[in-house]
Amino acid sequence: MGLILGLNSAYHESAVCLLEDGVVRFAAEEERFSRIKHGKPARVDNPDSLPEKSLSAALREAGARLCDVEAVGYSFNPPLRLKNIDAGGGVEGDWGSMAGERLFQEKLRQVPLLLDKLAGRSLKKGFHWLDHHLCHAASAFFPSPFDEAAILTADGIGEIATTGLFHGQGNRIRKLEELLYPDSLGFLWEKVTLFLGFTEYDAAKVMGLAALGKPAKFRGAFRQFVRLEEDGLFFVAPEIVRFRTPDYGALEALLGPRRQPGAELDPRHGDIAASLQELTEEVLLGLAERLWQRTGSRNLCLAGGVALNCVANAVLQEKSPFHRIYIQPAANDAGTAMGAALLLWRQILGRPKNWFLEHPYLGPAFGESEIHQCLIRHGLRFEVCPEIEVRTAQLLARGAIVGWFQGRMELGPRALGNRSLLADPRNPGMKEILNRKIKHREEFRPFAPSVLSEHARDWFRIPGNSVSSDFMLLAYKVLEGQAKKIPAVTHLDGTARVQTVRAKTNPRFHRLLSEFYGLTGVPILLNTSFNDREPIVCTPADAVKTFLRTGIDCLVLGHTLVKKKPDAP
Repeated sequence: MGLILGLNSAYHESAVCLLEDGVVRFAAEEERFSRIKHGKPARVDNPDSLPEKSLSAALREAGARLCDVEAVGYSFNPPLRLKNIDAGGGVEGDWGSMAGERLFQEKLRQVPLLLDKLAGRSLKKGFHWLDHHLCHAASAFFPSPFDEAAILTADGIGEIATTGLFHGQGNRIRKLEELLYPDSLGFLWEKVTLFLGFTEYDAAKVMGLAALGKPAKFRGAFRQFVRLEEDGLFFVAPEIVRFRTPDYGALEALLGPRRQPGAELDPRHGDIAASLQELTEEVLLGLAERLWQRTGSRNLCLAGGVALNCVANAVLQEKSPFHRIYIQPAANDAGTAMGAALLLWRQILGRPKNWFLEHPYLGPAFGESEIHQCLIRHGLRFEVCPEIEVRTAQLLARGAIVGWFQGRMELGPRALGNRSLLADPRNPGMKEILNRKIKHREEFRPFAPSVLSEHARDWFRIPGNSVSSDFMLLAYKVLEGQAKKIPAVTHLDGTARVQTVRAKTNPRFHRLLSEFYGLTGVPILLNTSFNDREPIVCTPADAVKTFLRTGIDCLVLGHTLVKKKPDAP
C-alpha cells in the first residue's frame, strides 16, 4: 500500500499527513476535528497529546488501519533539544527550566509507545524522530514545482533552531546554516503581540494593525534589541525581550507601557506594529540575500510560522534576488506533518517525486446525503439547486452574506473557497458588518479578496508569478482606480491579501466568481474563514452551528441552499 504517516504535536498546530505511494492522500489540522484552537496549547506536559481525531479521519480516507502504515515521521528530534536544555531564562517548571525541559522530554518519549498502542503492534522499526526545521524545509520544497531551490525557514523555535537556510536538489535537502535561540523572529512576534495586548497566536492582528502606523517612530527602539548585520544575520538581545517570561519591563522602557488586553488601541500601538513589520521585512530580505549568495538559485521556498506574513512574502517576491517564490498553505507547524511524511518518502526512503501541491483541498468531504441528514436533524428547511453557483452569485450581488461549504476541506489557516464566508466586496459597509456581527473581532482587521486568476492583474499589482497566490499568502497593491470599486477588501494601506482562483484547481468556486462577474462586472468576492472565534468549520454540523448563531444570511452546502429567513436577499 506504501502508506507513510507524518505527525506534528510537539508544540501546537497538531496535524497529520498521510501519503499513499508518495501522493498526499489526506492532510489536516487536529483543531478542525477537536474544535480546540491550535489543537492544544503549547505546554511542556502535552507533546504526547496526539492528533487522534485527524489521524482517524486520514485512515478512513485511505481505507486503512494504523498497523498498515510503513513508516511514521514525527516532526521533532528530542536529542537535539537536549543539547540546549538549559538555554535558560524560563519560569521554573516551564520552558527553558531544567524541570520543565525534563518533563517535555519525558512526554515526548511516550509518543512511539502511544502509537504502538493505537496500532496494536510495534511501529518502532518504522518510527523516525525528524529535525523540526528540516521538516519545515521539506514541507516547502518537496511539495513545490521546483527540482532545485533555496529554502528559508523561520519560526519561534524548533528544537533549538529558530531559522534555517537550506538548499534542495532533487530528493535531497542540505542544511547550509541555522540560527539558534534566542535569535528568533517568531518569538519576537509572539512577545510584541503579547505586549500589544493580544494573545500569542494573534500575529495576523499585529500585521493588520501595522497598516495604521508609521515605522519610523520606534525604528531606533527596535534596533536596540534586534541587531542586523551586513551579512544578513540578525541577533536578538535576550536581556531586553526576555522570552519565556511574563517580564515586559525592559520593553516598556523602550516602547512605553504595555497595552492591557481589551484596552483601547491608540496610534502608538500601530507605530509599534509597523516597526515590527518593517524590521521583519529587512531581516527576511537580508537572509534571502545571504541564501542566494550561498546557492545561486533562481527559486525560493519559504516555511515556518513567519512565512504566513503575506506582506513580507510579497516584499521578498518583489525585492529579493529570487525569480520565483513558493509557500505552501500550511507554512506553520501544521505543515511539518506533511514535511515529515515527504522527508521520509523522498530523502530517507529514496522514493521518486510523483506529486506536488497544486491545491490545498486535502481534508474530508461530505456527500449530499450526509448534508441533508444534518439539516433535517437541525429542523432546517432547504432546497436543492442544480445551478447553485448561479443562485449564490445572485444572492451575493443582492447583499447576502453566504456560508460556502464545498468539497474537501482546505489545509492551512486560510479559507480558500471550500470553507468560506463570502460577501460582496463592493459594499463599503460590509467590513464593519462582518467584523461586528459575524466574526466578532477588531474593526481594523481586513478581509481578503478571492479573484478570478485570469483577471487578477486587472485589479492588483502582481510582480512575477507564484502558485502561492492561490493560497492567500501574498499581499498586493490594489491598482489605482480599482480600490474604490472594492472597498470591503482594500486595507487601509491600499493592499489586499489576494487569493487567485483557477478553474483547474477549484472549478466550482471559479464558476461562482465568474457568475458574480457576469452580474456585477467585478470578478472578486470577499472571502473570509467560515468560523466565529473558533477553528474553521470542518463538518456540515459545524457549518450549521456557526450559521445559526451568527448573522450569516444563507448557507450553501454542496448544491443545497438554506436561508435563515424566507425573504433573505
